[in-house]
Amino acid sequence: MIEVRDLSKTFTVHKKAPGLLGSLRSLVAREKVEKEAVRAARFDIAEGEIVGLIGANGAGKTTLVKMLAGIIHPTSGDARVLGHRPWERHNDFRRHIALIMGQKAQLWWDLPAGDCFLLLREIYRIDADRYTERLRYLTRVLDVEEQVHVQIRRLSLGERMKMELIAALLHSPRVVYLDEPTIGLDLTAQRAIRDFLLAYREEHRPAMILTSHYMEDIERLCERIIILREGRVIYDGQLRDVVSTFATHKSVVAHLRGVEGEIHRHEAVSAIAEFESIDPTEVRLRVPRDRVAEASSALLAHYPVADLAIEEPDIGTIIEGIIRRRGGDDSSAEPEATR
Repeated sequence: MIEVRDLSKTFTVHKKAPGLLGSLRSLVAREKVEKEAVRAARFDIAEGEIVGLIGANGAGKTTLVKMLAGIIHPTSGDARVLGHRPWERHNDFRRHIALIMGQKAQLWWDLPAGDCFLLLREIYRIDADRYTERLRYLTRVLDVEEQVHVQIRRLSLGERMKMELIAALLHSPRVVYLDEPTIGLDLTAQRAIRDFLLAYREEHRPAMILTSHYMEDIERLCERIIILREGRVIYDGQLRDVVSTFATHKSVVAHLRGVEGEIHRHEAVSAIAEFESIDPTEVRLRVPRDRVAEASSALLAHYPVADLAIEEPDIGTIIEGIIRRRGGDDSSAEPEATR
């Protein structure tokens, strides 16, 4: 449903030296600098997929989404969404997509949500019976049936976001772009929106792209992720494979019994693994993935171990390590495991 081939976007920005002199010079001769926001992105997204788009601020996530939604033109490359080039903005394309931006409202604040929905019904030419059916379904699932006739500005942030979702999905889009849909929401509202999106995906099977800085959104909704760094796709694969691909170490934790006084780092263990911490109750090691069994045996041989645990690194920490790195070997990102 979504095909992206070497899609790139370069912006021209004006660079100004600091101070009054710099301002005066910029009036006469403005220095232009080209900034590559997206660099040769290439991927496909199929019907029914929710793909997480991850990256630091300025990595190019929103720019990429806007190109695929037809809001901005690319500098080079090509993309097809439902068989259309998005930036050509054919009516048939626009009738089958939705863009939801958590930081930008599309509803009119001085109107009740119900009036906004009626206007959208006319814009998308939704049949009256179909509109009634869709509105009833969406308001029921999102639990906002009583708020439909309330002025938008009087709704809570969570209720407004639910109304934005209804507005975007009234016309049953086949492709949905979600740009930070849970930003600023409390935990209850975030959970409700995640549950709704999963249920909507199961029932309607749209292709969905999700950008979010909340790893819980990504882990709950996405099986596949695309990681952007400085505009370039550096990982495109299954979320579950991130740990095995990028984390070279695990943590081995031994809980000790019957230790009194000081405990020392044994040389046989130090030869295999790095001691992260050691005290009379617990020894924690950072161990290469291929030496976990060896390190565990050494701990059991040299310490009075009551219990032994092997911990994978936290996936959010791994991804944070990936997107922070600049150049070099990405596979060497080695965040710490969580307790």
